[in-house]
Amino acid sequence: MTEQPPGPEHPPHHGYTDEDVQREVVDLEHKSATAARIFDLRRIIGGLFVLYGVIVTLTGLTDSDAAIDKAQGVNINLWTGLGMLLLGLFFLAWLKLRPAKPPPPDVPREQKPAD
Repeated sequence: MTEQPPGPEHPPHHGYTDEDVQREVVDLEHKSATAARIFDLRRIIGGLFVLYGVIVTLTGLTDSDAAIDKAQGVNINLWTGLGMLLLGLFFLAWLKLRPAKPPPPDVPREQKPAD
């Protein structure tokens, strides 16, 4: 068996107090919640559907008769583009009407209710 040399069980704190650590944790939680609101998937999905919807709709408006005949008389690019536009606008309206919840306000430890 090998014996470990005697030493401290925990590494030194390097001058950080518990309050410093707690403050840093709260700050990181706040930044994380802000980033989650900024990068909400509804914004990304809605924006991409609107962008691609505009492109496909414009393609459908400029389709030749041969392309429409190839799709059995249906202007598939126009209808698909309009559907994509509607879906993208739905996602963006959903984001506007029901935004992500803001983080709860910070409550100092002294003011927390006791259980």
